[in-house]
Amino acid sequence: MDNVNANIEKVLSQKIFKPNRDFAKLARIKNMCEYEDLCYNADSDYEKFWGDLAREKISWFHPFNKVLNTENAPFYKWFEGGKLNVSYQCIDRHLKEKKNKVAIIFEGEMGDYKVVTYRKLYTEVNKTANLLKNHFDIRKGDRVVLYMPMIPEVAIVMLACARIGAIHSVVFGGFSPEALRDRIQDAEAKLVVTADGAFRKGKPYMLKPAVDKALENNSCPSVKKVLIVERNGEDIEYVRGRDFSYNEMIAHERSIFEPEPMDSEDPLFLLYTSGSTGKPKGVQHSSAGYILHAQLTMEWVFDIKDSDNYWCTADVGWITGHTYLIYGPLACGATTLIYEGTLAYPNYGRWWQMIEEYKIDKFYTSPTAIRMLYSHAEHEPRNYDLSSLKVLGTVGEPINPTAWKWFYEEIGGGRCSIVDTWWQTETGGNMITPLPGATPIKPGCATLPLPGIIAEVLHEDGSRVENGEQGLLCITKPWPSMIRNIWGDSERYIESYFSQVKRDGMPIYFSGDGAIIDEKGYITITGRTDDVVNVSGHRIGTAEIESAITKHESVAESACVSKLDPITGESLFAYIVLHENVPRSMGEELEIMKEINGILSKEIGNIAKLGAALFVPGLPKTRSGKIMRRILKSIARGEEVKQDISTLEDPSIVEKIVKIVTNV
Repeated sequence: MDNVNANIEKVLSQKIFKPNRDFAKLARIKNMCEYEDLCYNADSDYEKFWGDLAREKISWFHPFNKVLNTENAPFYKWFEGGKLNVSYQCIDRHLKEKKNKVAIIFEGEMGDYKVVTYRKLYTEVNKTANLLKNHFDIRKGDRVVLYMPMIPEVAIVMLACARIGAIHSVVFGGFSPEALRDRIQDAEAKLVVTADGAFRKGKPYMLKPAVDKALENNSCPSVKKVLIVERNGEDIEYVRGRDFSYNEMIAHERSIFEPEPMDSEDPLFLLYTSGSTGKPKGVQHSSAGYILHAQLTMEWVFDIKDSDNYWCTADVGWITGHTYLIYGPLACGATTLIYEGTLAYPNYGRWWQMIEEYKIDKFYTSPTAIRMLYSHAEHEPRNYDLSSLKVLGTVGEPINPTAWKWFYEEIGGGRCSIVDTWWQTETGGNMITPLPGATPIKPGCATLPLPGIIAEVLHEDGSRVENGEQGLLCITKPWPSMIRNIWGDSERYIESYFSQVKRDGMPIYFSGDGAIIDEKGYITITGRTDDVVNVSGHRIGTAEIESAITKHESVAESACVSKLDPITGESLFAYIVLHENVPRSMGEELEIMKEINGILSKEIGNIAKLGAALFVPGLPKTRSGKIMRRILKSIARGEEVKQDISTLEDPSIVEKIVKIVTNV
């Protein structure tokens, strides 16, 4: 049995863990009967189910008149006619009862500390909205790119954009100037908000120089100004007439700004994610459907309470940071912790120390982080009091059973439910996950879809697979927080998500993931089926990687696949074909790989570095020139090649590659 199937088999045979009884008594959804009642209500009248939740959870400026419009599928519209403002949903409506409650706790890597109450957040967001509107002419519909570290100002600027009705697009601060430039250009951003830098591993690092590089030679003509938050105090260059200091300007702004009434379907933000072609996709999310799902899943999946201190470790540059660090917790009136630094500075006890100090109740992190902490400091958590924890969450990729067991026993003390959540940038929020007071948990298994989420494992013809059979994970009904479009590219939206699987001629959302469903309806995710690699929960398009690799003068062509990695889940594995005149010694190949990783770091960021590379004489291609990456993935993972190779342009190339791997 190959490694992948062995891991799936291990998941399917795991012991089932029941929720903690004491926790379940107080949970919003206390048992499987309550879960099934909600599912029944959704199945019986889908639109009424979502309409009732929208009326209950959202503070509408004007009520909606239609729950779901399917006339132009798959360009669905939810809560038509409704008016709201997401910043009002996250701040203003809490002020009567919670103005002095802590909204954000911030801890910097160097130990600095800041608390922002809901009243203070209201003031700072209003002042920032006035600053953006009055000095940078930001209006409803304008795009603002944020290239920022994990500091309170990133949340403040996001919410200020929402208050104005501007569309923000946060770019991960680890991305290169070139990757930043691509996203600015695609969004046609009017303003870039950044910081001088921040702190990482005990030292200052810089962000502003990357913005300068991205904007040089007028490569982003849409950008008129750059606004800079001063964080680490390092010297930076200010471009006269273009660059402005947030810290200096914000002090002079008024603290009142009336929120802009937004249509339910008005875009809230764009978030760029790698696709199977080189150009990143600007995933577009709406206002009402997104914030409803963010709030609802905080309540259902994390059972968030007024007294909770909640911590999601995700960077705000990813969708998890949007939904479960900023928007979801604040929409619920919760207290959310923003941490600037790394998990291992100054040592591997930093996270556990913070959980002890802030009495964190609900903790959400990635399997990669769990594996690293387990690998490097297995018994370190025993030095801290983690008894405040009630729910543990994982996100970004399936968690292997060994890491799950350590997380459950060492961090949760055997009393905390683990919500192993499956969802995507495109879904906006959790889709398949245990509910901590209700769902019996199987380690490594995402378990069941949330009420109102119709997830099925299908064949390409839309028929359901048999229990235990691997198929395509699809969502067969629209849901409120779903992607609305790819910015500026409706054809790619349809091609990417609604072209592969159809049922009775109707488009069905295909997630790009494979899955297995068992007789109880539990769904186990088996991994990506397309040309996207998931490294530490970060989705990276192979085309983007290959394009950068071939910029090396010695490289003729390349193909990139994923290889299983005990720490990051998957790592990047490249097959590289060199030009004929390039020397082929071991030392020279190692030097080329080092140089390629330098290019990848520059072009995309450090997350895109190769874990390993194999220099090969050619690549397996069809006669039409398509590279058969499934074959290459099997070889990289040490699996038997079971694909039909008779249709390849040169079937012998597979044997040659396998022979090279065997001799390495």
